[in-house]
Amino acid sequence: MFRWRNMAALVAVSLALTACGGAGQEQKPAASNEPRVLKLWHYESADGAMGKAWAAAVKKFEATHPGVTVKFEEKGFEQLQKTASMALNSDEAPDLTEFNKGNATAGLLAKQGLLTDMTEEAAKRGWDKLLPGGLQTTSKYDDRGIMGAGKWYGVTNYGEYVMVYYNKDLFKKHGVEVPTTFEEFTAALDTFAKAGVTPISNAAAEYPAQQIFYLLALAKANRAWVDSFELYKGKVDFHGPEFTYAAETMADWVKKGYIDKKSAALKAEDMGVAFMGGKFPIMISGSWWYGRLQSDIKDFEWGSFLWPGNQLAPGSGGNLWVVPEKAKNKDLAYDFIDITMSKEIQNLLGNSGGVPVAADPAAITDAKSKELIDTFNKVTAQDGLAFYPDWPAPGYYDVLVSGVQNLINGSRTPAQVLDEIAKPYEEGVADLGN
Repeated sequence: MFRWRNMAALVAVSLALTACGGAGQEQKPAASNEPRVLKLWHYESADGAMGKAWAAAVKKFEATHPGVTVKFEEKGFEQLQKTASMALNSDEAPDLTEFNKGNATAGLLAKQGLLTDMTEEAAKRGWDKLLPGGLQTTSKYDDRGIMGAGKWYGVTNYGEYVMVYYNKDLFKKHGVEVPTTFEEFTAALDTFAKAGVTPISNAAAEYPAQQIFYLLALAKANRAWVDSFELYKGKVDFHGPEFTYAAETMADWVKKGYIDKKSAALKAEDMGVAFMGGKFPIMISGSWWYGRLQSDIKDFEWGSFLWPGNQLAPGSGGNLWVVPEKAKNKDLAYDFIDITMSKEIQNLLGNSGGVPVAADPAAITDAKSKELIDTFNKVTAQDGLAFYPDWPAPGYYDVLVSGVQNLINGSRTPAQVLDEIAKPYEEGVADLGN
């Protein structure tokens, strides 16, 4: 398929690039005198980095496209995850939508013929130059829907990774230093738990808990294991040291009070609000929260660090802009993508807590934003982006949600959970002919 060695230069190189093509290109004539409408869907929160950037992109689009308006509809991540095949195969499909990247999501839709092949547009507008090496991974899919090669079915315009957010005030109050090793990390968790404080704000009814599970597996993994799991380059033993350690450790953390058993029923928003409210010293989640934390946390100091001891972390290029095959205004959709790649929007994204791919490095002036980008550079420099655990098979997201919930609420043993998540994975791989 490919390797990710070029990703070390992601921000250093691609931040210096500028968007090609652009919103000022001549539009296709409308079929009538009626105003044209770009129907846009995405699921970014208004106060997050991407939400702020895409809102600015809408304004710029309408200013540069007289007679065209944008009809934006906010969709939930879970909503699109479950209904995309049906929604994009209807006459109500949008012209452009944000969608989750990976084999089980964008790859599946591409295989089903529901997404527009944008290979020609990527070359014409310079998207292939703005997204070098590994950033193209999740934008391209082959005939089987496997990422990394084939045609362009999506465009990402930011980077993302999972980290540990921490409440500096609570760390200071309990005499906890920022850990640099996994042993120090677990000692910190133990200090909080023994003081009657549940250390980790968690949510197992959606994605956060399965990312902790994956981080634990990655603590025992290497790049070859990731290639086997994500790209089917080898057989994955679900009772091998990686997943066995993850399942047993997570169950142990619940018993020790590091993770609340009640978090099995909580959603990502519950987790984030609780951390921002100062109720937990730690939240383990993605860079997509970074801008919101910058905006919403007023009552305490906070910071972030990479999962101690790991060379690998969940992460990739960000979610994709995809153009449904049934879109009515594909030319407008391509123009909007161009605008999100412009320096103006990329600079805003970078200063709002996102990881841009085409900003002017000198324009990123916010200190915390620089810290975020520097940490992402560290991950990519060590070839550390390991994608996400739900990507390998269609429907695997729900499989992992259920499996990790069962770990946390104690309804199944670690070995039983590993059996539970192994079967759908192996069936999915078999369906691909691997």
